[in-house]
Amino acid sequence: QVQLVESGGGSVQAGGSLRLSCAASGYTANINYMAWFRQSPGKEREGVAAILLGGGITYYADSVKGRFAISQDNAKVIVYLQMNSLKPEDTAMYYCAARPYGTDVLMAKYYNYWGQGTQVTVSS
Repeated sequence: QVQLVESGGGSVQAGGSLRLSCAASGYTANINYMAWFRQSPGKEREGVAAILLGGGITYYADSVKGRFAISQDNAKVIVYLQMNSLKPEDTAMYYCAARPYGTDVLMAKYYNYWGQGTQVTVSS
Protein backbone atom coordinates (compact mmCIF):
# COMPACT_ATOMS: atom_id res chain seq x y z
CA GLN A 1 0.00 0.00 0.00
CA VAL A 2 0.98 3.60 -0.58
CA GLN A 3 0.02 6.49 1.65
CA LEU A 4 -0.10 10.07 0.37
CA VAL A 5 -0.21 13.15 2.57
CA GLU A 6 -0.79 16.61 1.12
CA SER A 7 0.07 19.94 2.71
CA GLY A 8 0.37 23.58 1.75
CA GLY A 9 -3.18 24.61 0.96
CA GLY A 10 -4.69 27.82 2.21
CA SER A 11 -6.33 31.07 1.25
CA VAL A 12 -4.78 33.64 -1.04
CA GLN A 13 -5.86 36.62 -3.08
CA ALA A 14 -6.05 36.48 -6.86
CA GLY A 15 -2.61 36.84 -8.39
CA GLY A 16 -0.93 35.20 -5.42
CA SER A 17 0.99 31.96 -5.12
CA LEU A 18 0.87 28.75 -3.13
CA ARG A 19 2.98 25.62 -3.09
CA LEU A 20 1.44 22.25 -2.36
CA SER A 21 3.45 19.23 -1.22
CA CYS A 22 2.63 15.55 -1.37
CA ALA A 23 4.71 13.02 0.54
CA ALA A 24 4.41 9.35 -0.38
CA SER A 25 5.21 6.53 2.01
CA GLY A 26 4.77 2.78 2.17
CA TYR A 27 5.49 0.61 -0.84
CA THR A 28 6.56 3.37 -3.21
CA ALA A 29 8.93 1.28 -5.32
CA ASN A 30 6.25 0.56 -7.90
CA ILE A 31 5.04 4.16 -8.20
CA ASN A 32 6.02 5.82 -11.46
CA TYR A 33 3.48 8.59 -11.88
CA MET A 34 2.22 11.14 -9.41
CA ALA A 35 -0.31 13.82 -10.11
CA TRP A 36 -2.43 16.59 -8.71
CA PHE A 37 -6.17 16.73 -9.19
CA ARG A 38 -8.74 19.22 -8.02
CA GLN A 39 -12.43 19.16 -7.36
CA SER A 40 -14.89 21.87 -6.49
CA PRO A 41 -18.48 21.30 -5.37
CA GLY A 42 -20.73 19.98 -8.11
CA LYS A 43 -17.86 19.38 -10.53
CA GLU A 44 -15.93 16.32 -11.59
CA ARG A 45 -12.40 15.74 -10.38
CA GLU A 46 -10.05 17.44 -12.82
CA GLY A 47 -6.46 16.51 -13.60
CA VAL A 48 -4.17 19.50 -13.06
CA ALA A 49 -0.62 18.23 -13.48
CA ALA A 50 1.29 14.96 -13.51
CA ILE A 51 4.91 13.89 -13.45
CA LEU A 52 6.86 10.79 -14.41
CA LEU A 53 9.04 10.18 -11.39
CA GLY A 54 12.73 10.14 -12.17
CA GLY A 55 12.10 11.02 -15.80
CA GLY A 56 11.21 14.66 -15.38
CA ILE A 57 8.39 14.47 -17.90
CA THR A 58 5.49 16.65 -16.89
CA TYR A 59 1.92 17.05 -18.05
CA TYR A 60 -0.48 19.94 -17.51
CA ALA A 61 -4.11 20.77 -18.04
CA ASP A 62 -4.56 23.64 -20.47
CA SER A 63 -6.19 25.71 -17.74
CA VAL A 64 -2.98 25.84 -15.68
CA LYS A 65 -0.21 25.80 -18.29
CA GLY A 66 2.24 28.60 -17.71
CA ARG A 67 0.96 29.20 -14.16
CA PHE A 68 1.48 25.89 -12.33
CA ALA A 69 4.60 23.76 -12.14
CA ILE A 70 4.89 20.20 -10.84
CA SER A 71 8.24 18.93 -9.59
CA GLN A 72 9.70 16.23 -7.38
CA ASP A 73 12.29 15.87 -4.67
CA ASN A 74 14.85 13.46 -6.09
CA ALA A 75 15.92 12.24 -2.67
CA LYS A 76 12.44 11.41 -1.44
CA VAL A 77 9.11 10.55 -2.97
CA ILE A 78 7.73 14.05 -2.58
CA VAL A 79 5.96 15.96 -5.31
CA TYR A 80 5.28 19.67 -5.32
CA LEU A 81 2.80 21.85 -7.13
CA GLN A 82 3.88 25.47 -7.42
CA MET A 83 0.84 27.57 -8.23
CA ASN A 84 1.35 31.13 -9.43
CA SER A 85 -0.99 33.80 -10.76
CA LEU A 86 -3.84 32.12 -8.96
CA LYS A 87 -7.38 32.88 -10.05
CA PRO A 88 -10.69 32.50 -8.19
CA GLU A 89 -11.56 29.62 -10.52
CA ASP A 90 -8.58 27.71 -9.11
CA THR A 91 -10.49 27.40 -5.84
CA ALA A 92 -10.97 23.70 -5.09
CA MET A 93 -9.89 20.78 -2.96
CA TYR A 94 -6.58 19.60 -4.35
CA TYR A 95 -5.71 15.91 -4.21
CA CYS A 96 -2.45 14.09 -4.74
CA ALA A 97 -2.57 10.74 -6.55
CA ALA A 98 -0.16 8.01 -7.57
CA ARG A 99 -0.09 5.03 -9.93
CA PRO A 100 2.40 2.45 -11.15
CA TYR A 101 2.14 3.02 -14.90
CA GLY A 102 -0.04 3.94 -17.80
CA THR A 103 -1.35 6.54 -20.18
CA ASP A 104 -4.02 9.22 -19.76
CA VAL A 105 -2.07 10.55 -16.82
CA LEU A 106 -4.57 13.34 -16.11
CA MET A 107 -7.54 11.02 -15.78
CA ALA A 108 -8.55 10.28 -12.20
CA LYS A 109 -10.03 6.85 -12.83
CA TYR A 110 -6.61 5.34 -13.58
CA TYR A 111 -5.04 6.30 -10.25
CA ASN A 112 -4.74 3.72 -7.50
CA TYR A 113 -3.75 5.82 -4.51
CA TRP A 114 -5.14 9.09 -3.21
CA GLY A 115 -4.44 11.56 -0.46
CA GLN A 116 -7.08 13.21 1.71
CA GLY A 117 -6.85 16.56 -0.05
CA THR A 118 -5.92 20.11 0.85
CA GLN A 119 -8.16 23.12 0.31
CA VAL A 120 -7.10 26.03 -1.88
CA THR A 121 -9.23 29.16 -1.82
CA VAL A 122 -8.53 32.13 -4.07
CA SER A 123 -10.43 35.33 -3.43
CA SER A 124 -10.94 38.12 -5.95
